[in-house]
Parts: sequence; structure tokens; C-alpha cells
Amino acid sequence: MSANAQSLLEVRDLSVDFRVSARDWRARPVRLRAVDGVSFDLRRRETLALVGESGCGKTTIGRALLRLYEPSEGQVVFDGVDLATLSPADLRAFRRRAQMIFQDPYASLNPRMKVEEIVAEPLRAHGIGSRAERRARVKELLALVGLPEQAAQRFPHAFSGGQRQRIGIARALALDPDLVVADEPVSALDVSIQAQIVNLLKDVQDELGLTILFIAHDLAVVRQIAARVAVMYLGKIVELGSRDEIFESPLHPYTQSLLSAVPVPDPAVERARERIVLTGDVPSPIEPPSGCRFHTRCPFAMEQCRTVEPVLRATGSGRLVACHLVHPPAGDA
Repeated sequence: MSANAQSLLEVRDLSVDFRVSARDWRARPVRLRAVDGVSFDLRRRETLALVGESGCGKTTIGRALLRLYEPSEGQVVFDGVDLATLSPADLRAFRRRAQMIFQDPYASLNPRMKVEEIVAEPLRAHGIGSRAERRARVKELLALVGLPEQAAQRFPHAFSGGQRQRIGIARALALDPDLVVADEPVSALDVSIQAQIVNLLKDVQDELGLTILFIAHDLAVVRQIAARVAVMYLGKIVELGSRDEIFESPLHPYTQSLLSAVPVPDPAVERARERIVLTGDVPSPIEPPSGCRFHTRCPFAMEQCRTVEPVLRATGSGRLVACHLVHPPAGDA
């Protein structure tokens, strides 16, 4: 069993590399490290949000946790078992317990299949139930996500984006999983629909006891659903703490800049508050900067930030931060 009985998932020093073509056809392919030495725990029945800009490695982590991408280094332990040690049969059994909700509800549903076939597909793939039993399960799942029974006999094109995402959620829940990786499940939806899907996920989590890894870039959405938040920049986690800690007193300059960009409903407060505007572009993960990867855009960068890479360490409250402003290097305290 896991050393931490409260954790369903333990990630240790996870790295994921991709080989990409060099600009010059005569050169060898180069390595792109999309995720670099990431560690975190996911507690049972909690929602942990991974946030950051596009390309920071959030989705790659989600797919690596489900073994859709193979880790280059590190360890992923699910319910006490190292996923790297699983046989093909054991990996198939693991995937009954871990499912994914995809970002684009228009691309993730087969347009040639009726909703009943789409939602029942995981059951059919794992040989679960008779045809009548699968039909009954589909009816149950559609009711769970707030869709009428008649939806089963219609094709995806007949539904709105929010309804399609409900179908995707129903499919992810078909096997009664313990873990759901939700990969930006509301980013392709209208703002008016986003709250409905977030509330649905919260209700389903309470009812079924799900553990959720919620991948997002919209911090306003994250605040509604997450218990803890991990902030990523260029393949690394730079801050990890409870939702209230992150939103009320962010410590890392990157976290501060992300939160300063979130609009405030009160016009007077919005006009008065100070924003942190980042300059420059996100560096290439093929050739990341030396030292702190954020120093090329950080308004508070010091000399040691350019040469010494900060380590993700706990503060007095237990929050994890990788920043020399919070944890000065030895000799600079």
C-alpha cells in the first residue's frame, strides 16, 4: 500500500520528453522536455487544479498519469501501485479506475455514433454487461449529467457545446472510476455554460466520491472547484498550496501575475488595484533559461535568479514555493 493512505495518486520527479524535428533537416531531432521533475500528491476525493499558460505541460502531465504518454523519468503511484510495473492486463484494469474528460466537446465525440453508443463504448470495450444492461446504464448516466433519456438516440451534432460536454462526462463516468483527469473541460464553452459544467462536476464528485485532477488556465473557474492549486511554468511547478492560500496571498511572482490578470467584478476595485504585467515571451522548452526559468520575465529577478535554479520547498505554513524571494540561496539570507 501507499506510504500515504490519504493519497490516491503520488507523483515523484515526473519528466516527459518528446523528440521534435530540428529546423535543419540535416540535423538530428532535438529533445523537448515538456514536464521536468514534477512532484505532487492527489488526495482521495479532492480536486487539485493544475494551472498555467498554454504549453506549460499541464495536459502532458494529465496524459502521463493515465499512461497515454510514457514518462521519461520519475514515478507515478496509483493506490499504492507503481504504474510503470503494470502488465498489459493490469494496465487495462487500471484504466477502468482512471478516466479522462477532454477539452473539446466538438472533437472528442464520434459524429457517426449515437449518444447511447458513445456513452456505452467504455462498457463495451471492457466487456461489461449485456446489451440491455449497458442501455440501462446509459440511461442512468444521462440522468446523472442532466440529459433526457431521449438524448440516447440522437447524434452529437444535435447538441450544444455544454450538452456535448455533459455527454463526455457521462462517458468518463461509465466505468465508475476513482480518478478523473479533466483536461480544460470548460475552456471551449461559453462563460454562461462554464458554471453549469463546474457545478455538475462538483455534484458528481460529492455523489460518487471522485478524485479529480482539474487542468485549466482560467483561475476564476479554478477558484470554484479546486481544494488545492498547483501553478506551473515551463514544465515545472512553481507554487502549490490550498486554494485560499494561493488566491489570497500568492508568493511566487508568476502566481501573482496570473491573479492580477483576473478581472474583479467591482469597477472601483478593478481601477484601483495594481497589476503585474509580464514582458517578453515564454522561453522555448527546448532551450530553457538557466537558473529560475521565470527570471527572463520576472519583474523582481535578482542576480542569483539567473544562475541558481530554485527548489520547490515548503514555507512555514506548508505551502510549496520555488522562488529565491521566498527561499534565498545559502549565503544570501
